[in-house]
Amino acid sequence: MREPTRIVMKIALLVALAAYVAPTPALAAASPADDPEVKAQIGLFSAWLEGQIAIRNLPGAVVGVVSDQDLIWAKGFGHADVAAERHMATDARFRMASHSKLFPATAIMQLREQGKVRLDDPVTDYLPWFTFQTVAPDDPPITIEHLLTHSSGLPREARSHWSDLDFPTSAEVRELMSNRQAAFSPEVRWKYSNLAYTIAGMVVEEVSGLSWADYLQKNIFDPLGMSASSVDREDSKLATGYGRRMPDGSRQVFPFVDARGMAAATGLTSTVEDMARFVSAQFRKGARGGDRLLRTASLREMHRLRMVETTWTRGQGIGFSVRRVDDKLYVGHGGGYPGYTTNTTIQLDSKVGVIVLTNTNDSNPSQIAQQLMSTVGEAVAEATKPEPETVTWNPAWERFAGVYRSRGGETRVLVMNERLVTMNPWATSVGDPIELEPIGDGTFRMLAPTGGGAVGEIVRFVEENGEVVRMIRGDSYSDRVRE
Repeated sequence: MREPTRIVMKIALLVALAAYVAPTPALAAASPADDPEVKAQIGLFSAWLEGQIAIRNLPGAVVGVVSDQDLIWAKGFGHADVAAERHMATDARFRMASHSKLFPATAIMQLREQGKVRLDDPVTDYLPWFTFQTVAPDDPPITIEHLLTHSSGLPREARSHWSDLDFPTSAEVRELMSNRQAAFSPEVRWKYSNLAYTIAGMVVEEVSGLSWADYLQKNIFDPLGMSASSVDREDSKLATGYGRRMPDGSRQVFPFVDARGMAAATGLTSTVEDMARFVSAQFRKGARGGDRLLRTASLREMHRLRMVETTWTRGQGIGFSVRRVDDKLYVGHGGGYPGYTTNTTIQLDSKVGVIVLTNTNDSNPSQIAQQLMSTVGEAVAEATKPEPETVTWNPAWERFAGVYRSRGGETRVLVMNERLVTMNPWATSVGDPIELEPIGDGTFRMLAPTGGGAVGEIVRFVEENGEVVRMIRGDSYSDRVRE
């Protein structure tokens, strides 16, 4: 090849390389914060919250919205300190109150993964001094799970600390425990108890050999990068806490209140950014390590309903409150402390969480969280919803339609708008047909709203001499009825 030809080819190659632009993650998946509807809902919610702060004379609030591993929006409203005219910033610290309970629950599950505790262990296995006045002489021992699911029956508090703001030390909790009277026997009903979570924190200290604050720092704060969070420590960035608005319009300004021995139940200080890191940890899968606080199975246990409220409208997981609204399941926690009320609500399926932190006692953060979830949260869920994987309808599947008979009764397979469904023609109502989801090679998966049948299992059809003769659902079969 002659030299000029080589030069021309090299130039052409360089031009081609210069024109090539490698795809980037940003191009592949834009942030939900850039979605037009998300932006619109942020504007709507912001206008509403600004109005609430004005009409209700609320001091301030910080809110945030989490999408999977990202805090996509956070904003401060109102003032962190009214008298000083210090505007609320997103790095403002708040006393998190009962949000704190998510952390001893996580700690217990970490110790359980290490084989150091069991949920059904009696508390006295670790704290021999843990005695109290039982309801009945044959009451079973209170277990660690009872503490974490508010099913222990213990009184709500250790003493009058919410009235006099004088929280007991750990030593004082041990001293007063033997005189505390249980309100109910274990597992009789859901009964919220700060005292129970105080005891849970003491179990963590006893088993780990660390103070509560040191355990949190080493096993939760540091792995998640929660550098602004602390336990019962004053902070210059702490928003000033205000009491409820009195009839004359005034609000009490609260001093810093140390939760002392009840820190595990109510002593956490944090920010919207740090709580977003904790929310994102709930969506991670895999074995514990790095920023994965727990393995997938442990997280699933924490989020699952374990103790139901007597109204059957909500209940308790391990640490997390659990409630169902329409067709969606939410987990989270709220909290109230002198001068602060907070709420975190997480929708697990869409991997969306909302955080509301306020520096007053009459803000109703759960209501604010509901509005935030129904506006910005729902828009984020829609913007990040994965495209459903669909299998193109094959008209040949119509041959599976017909009646199938077994000892248990009749099942009819129907074609409904290019979908195969099964139903019971002898039932007293039409009910909800069970869909057969195609998964390839002429096999299907049973989809159903309830789990009584072979839901989630494989459905296949047997053919002989070109005719469908049997339907097999899971491990049971029905024979085709020739009409």
